[in-house]
Amino acid sequence: MERAIVERESNLPFLGLPAAAIRGRNPITLTHNSVTIAAGALAARGLLRQLRPAALLGTGGYVCVPVFLAARSLGIPSIIYLPDVVPGMAVWMLARVATQVACTTITSRPHLEQPVGRLDVVETGYPVRKGLFDQDRASCRAAFGIDDDLPVLLVYGGSRGARSINQAIKALLPDLLPLCRIIHVCGREGDEDWLHEAAAALDAPLQARYQLYPYLESGHPLGDRVDQPERTMVRALVAADIAVCRSGASILAELPAAGLASVLVPYPYVHQDENADYLVEHGAAVKVADHAMLPSDGSPRDGSLFAAIHHLIIHKTERQHMTERSRALARPDAAERLANALLALARRNEGW
Repeated sequence: MERAIVERESNLPFLGLPAAAIRGRNPITLTHNSVTIAAGALAARGLLRQLRPAALLGTGGYVCVPVFLAARSLGIPSIIYLPDVVPGMAVWMLARVATQVACTTITSRPHLEQPVGRLDVVETGYPVRKGLFDQDRASCRAAFGIDDDLPVLLVYGGSRGARSINQAIKALLPDLLPLCRIIHVCGREGDEDWLHEAAAALDAPLQARYQLYPYLESGHPLGDRVDQPERTMVRALVAADIAVCRSGASILAELPAAGLASVLVPYPYVHQDENADYLVEHGAAVKVADHAMLPSDGSPRDGSLFAAIHHLIIHKTERQHMTERSRALARPDAAERLANALLALARRNEGW
């Protein structure tokens, strides 16, 4: 998957190394993974000797472990970047191997330093594509054929979608579409078919307010030509008034960059709650638990998801305040700050 993404999104060479997760209870699995990590570190050591980098940047996950271990053994300075508010096990461990830790928000420091130890932590923000900052809202809405003042609700769950969110939106279509337009990016897991069927059962005027896509391309990192208003995820974010989505790390940058009020539905068990809480505490979002989106019985309108969306739709002033608080969290210089931190390490290590 990583190779396909790199080849699609850039002209950078891809060099694969053995890697394995570092958690588990099965002794056979742990032994096998430990051997894989050791083999990866040896391979990475040879590769780093060949490439001779002045510094190393990693963005977390177990795939970084062999390379960071090799870099540490060779004295190559490194930065591990933490996109989420709370680190997973791999980033927590690599923070003790890396020279410096860069993070989206400095509120991550206590989570990184537990249970003991002071670390060199720098807040950079979360790098996000430039197009989110320089798109014109009117042209983005026009790209989706929106020519009225109805609020636009953007629902998305990543490239694979979020089935529970899709199911909740399906149940709420008859109640939401009289109030707003919906751009729904449902993912490529087959949900598109039954969502189309649900929309087709509605009256024609309501159907016209619902746009369903399995996936939207992110858009070229340098922006699309003005005379080619393609429907991209960047333009969907800028066109929208309210987002309904999971709370993976990217929401810490994309929603503020687009200045979006949001209803966040964290995916359980993977630190998404803490990401959502960060925006909620800054007045930029509201949070709805996955299990509370729809009621166990009765009308879908009685669930927490409809209540949260309805409140933001009908209270325009409150929604605008949330938009302003969201935009205040934007860090358009995040990529530059992260690059400068890496270059500072590299300059100290020239000619190793």
